[in-house]
Amino acid sequence: MANSLLSSNFFGTQLLLSPPTPKTTRKLQVTQSILNKKPNSSHSVKTLQSHATIAALLFSSVAPQALAVDNAPPTPPPVIEAQPTKPSPSNQSPFSQNLLLTAPKPQSQSSDLPEGSQWRYSEFLNAVKKGKVERVRFSKDGSALQLTAVDGRRATVIVPNDPDLIDILAMNGVDISVSEGDSGNGLFNFIGNLLFPFLAFAGLFFLFRRAQGGPGGPGGLGGPMDFGRSKSKFQEVPETGVTFSDVAGADQAKLELQEVVDFLKNPDKYTALGAKIPKGCLLVGPPGTGKTLLARAVAGEAGVPFFSCAASEFVELFVGVGASRVRDLFDKAKSKAPCIVFIDEIDAVGRQRGAGLGGGNDEREQTINQLLTEMDGFSGNSGVIVLAATNRPDVLDAALLRPGRFDRQVTVDRPDVAGRVKILQVHSRGKALAKDVDFEKISRRTPGFTGADLQNLMNEAAILAARRDLKEISKDEISDALERIIAGPEKKNAVVSDEKKKLVAYHAKISIIPRGQAGGLTFFAPSEERLESGLYSRSYLENQMAVALGGRIAEEVIFGEENVTTGASNDFMQVSRVARQMVERFGFSKKIGQVAIGGGGGNPFLGQQMSSQKDYSMATADVVDAEVRDLVETAYTRAKQIITTHIDILHKLAQLLMEKETVDGEEFMSLFIDGKAELYVS
Repeated sequence: MANSLLSSNFFGTQLLLSPPTPKTTRKLQVTQSILNKKPNSSHSVKTLQSHATIAALLFSSVAPQALAVDNAPPTPPPVIEAQPTKPSPSNQSPFSQNLLLTAPKPQSQSSDLPEGSQWRYSEFLNAVKKGKVERVRFSKDGSALQLTAVDGRRATVIVPNDPDLIDILAMNGVDISVSEGDSGNGLFNFIGNLLFPFLAFAGLFFLFRRAQGGPGGPGGLGGPMDFGRSKSKFQEVPETGVTFSDVAGADQAKLELQEVVDFLKNPDKYTALGAKIPKGCLLVGPPGTGKTLLARAVAGEAGVPFFSCAASEFVELFVGVGASRVRDLFDKAKSKAPCIVFIDEIDAVGRQRGAGLGGGNDEREQTINQLLTEMDGFSGNSGVIVLAATNRPDVLDAALLRPGRFDRQVTVDRPDVAGRVKILQVHSRGKALAKDVDFEKISRRTPGFTGADLQNLMNEAAILAARRDLKEISKDEISDALERIIAGPEKKNAVVSDEKKKLVAYHAKISIIPRGQAGGLTFFAPSEERLESGLYSRSYLENQMAVALGGRIAEEVIFGEENVTTGASNDFMQVSRVARQMVERFGFSKKIGQVAIGGGGGNPFLGQQMSSQKDYSMATADVVDAEVRDLVETAYTRAKQIITTHIDILHKLAQLLMEKETVDGEEFMSLFIDGKAELYVS
């Protein structure tokens, strides 16, 4: 046919497709001869119907308008004629074999719409403007929509925040609706909105209930607001277990504190005479003298409620917390009056104001101001007595020590010989002592020891006795414990050669047992009178320098100046310190005279004197150095003369030390008596 577009052998049948006429639609028609073909005419005819359908679909993809239907008046359709041809020897023609491979892929019915069920926002706007979208349905939150195209397809679009979208949809005649959402989700959201504030309120209520309970409440952990409360320990019925019978060596302090106990027990006895008990007592003394023990004994004797806390517990990170804790402590105390409030180490918050770097809003100043207010704000004899302990009364604020606050200062000093005997008896309770233990001798060997030192001494002696598998504590254990406390433990694993023993024997003279960092030592028991009075004569200080230099002199005399060692380095430091104090502070120099130079400086907030201010000229400093050197040379000459004169006793003492390793004072003095040296050596 002249106008045919395609002519091919299709399963033994000739197919002819006529070209379409302009502005008309075409319908696929098959000639009647094909439809009336008998089934047994050919094998290819049996599958014509299915293959013809495939061919029609493929041709429609080439010319999609071939299957379109409109309302135009019917026109003569193009005829696809099937004419019988000579069958191919094979069952299928080449066209049927290559049809699926060479035919173009089918396209969607509307090439203007994008593919897939998820459209981009730009594709959606283009389809709306071209009139390809029939209706849209927005989600409840407006973040997405579902569209329906004019061909019935549906797709979803993620919607950005575009305020002009509704206007664009309305201008293009798109039907707009909004999803109502799931009723179950709405109920869940409603319950969630109510549950969150309820849980928050319940949590806050629980926290504040715990905060009201404080550190002593159930659980003992306190609450988040607990930082403003006092951490003092309160005892309704005192359980200190300490009475005045447990305190020894502080008779004067006990006498003054017994008045406090008597006032708490019999207040009418004093108020009837118009007397007012001191509102506060400050216990002053070196560390370990029993200040805290005395306060516990006062509470135990009086049988009143007892509050105890450390001053450092008032100071915290936040300014104002210390003042809040002071108020809380005294509120508790007033509610339990009569009672005792004990503040240990009050110098932590009671230091002089205005000398620090923190300014007026310093936490310590806030705390001490509140403490001053509370102590001076008692109405009459309220029954609240404040006891405080410190070992630095010189750094306390003057307003804290005035009458009306800490009226009395009770000095708790180191015990004397009789006091140490009583303390040793107290700390020996429950310990098995041998008959050779003499507390009088022990107390004389321990001048300057405090109650804590003596307690440690007896405890160390008990440990040594147990280590040696003894049933009792003898004087040897106490003596060894004393040397252990003063000089350190004995070096059992130190291998000392005979040459070194000999050298140390001539140098140390009293003990060649190595302890701590020293190869040997000499113990001097200071005079009790000097220790109590604190007064030392010039001759005593000169003798101390001569004794310290004796070790170096003995090495020079016995071994020669070329063989001296560094064993006297610590002795030189001691000699230099004593000589300089004699010149600068004690007025023992004729050239300097009775003048104290080199005054001490420092800040009360530094705790100790950290610097020394020189208030004299360089010329005076040269004179001081010359005088110090002169005193040391004089002591050296004197010591060398004594050793040279008694060289035989030095040899005997060195031999005795090499055999016994330790010589006490009585044995040493016996060497000066004729015939006693050989007795001790044997």
